[in-house]
Amino acid sequence: MRVVGLHADVLVCTSAVWQTTCTIVRGPSSVEDGEGAPVEAFVIDAPLLPDELEALSGVLEHVGWPCTGLLATHGDWDHLLGRLAFPGAALGCAETTAARLTGEPGDAARELRAFDERHYLDRPHPLQLGSLQALPAPGRLDIGTGELELHAAGGHTAEGMAVWIPWARVLVCGDYLSTVEIPMLAPGGSRSAYRATLERLRPLVEEADHVVPGHGAVMDGARAAAILREDLHYLDTGELPLARRGAEQRRIDAENRERW
Repeated sequence: MRVVGLHADVLVCTSAVWQTTCTIVRGPSSVEDGEGAPVEAFVIDAPLLPDELEALSGVLEHVGWPCTGLLATHGDWDHLLGRLAFPGAALGCAETTAARLTGEPGDAARELRAFDERHYLDRPHPLQLGSLQALPAPGRLDIGTGELELHAAGGHTAEGMAVWIPWARVLVCGDYLSTVEIPMLAPGGSRSAYRATLERLRPLVEEADHVVPGHGAVMDGARAAAILREDLHYLDTGELPLARRGAEQRRIDAENRERW
């Protein structure tokens, strides 16, 4: 797992599998600021491998940030594994995601077991989501003396949210704007909703210093804007982006077309 700092209050961990990203954000006010506010930090999404999840607590301990909450950009199982690293932390997600997870009890745990069996992985505990904190998107979430902005992000699935960290100018967008993966229409997703999400994210991308996709490299705003244009072109024409035309992306494209 690779860990990089994007800002004094933002770290990104990238998994060795699927280039899955996990973003750790600290509230803009801490005891070091002399304001007396406690340090708060949220872990957004999660890496995949057992040793990577185990290392997350060490990353937070190294920088002196407590995990005061978990956030998931959407309800796909690979974005919910923060509960394995921090089983006592509350898990927040968009109201639409909470509805999906409540309506599909046990699905994420079953999909994780299937992944682990396929790759011969052992985990010390099964995935248990526990109670969920349903968050409005669009909406805001307090962290320290600052606020995270939550933006609705459907299309990849029928639910989800992107997280804008305004004081750091970082956009955590879930499974959108990937450098390695074309727009993927999972069950419940749709081309029109995906396109609407990209248009909704466009002004944030233009303002961002960094954009963190769910899978792939962290980008500056200019590179993310180019990916956004490529993704819109793909959704409009079906033409694969030049840098994303490998066998796996062609397989995803074939599945997408069944949902168009």
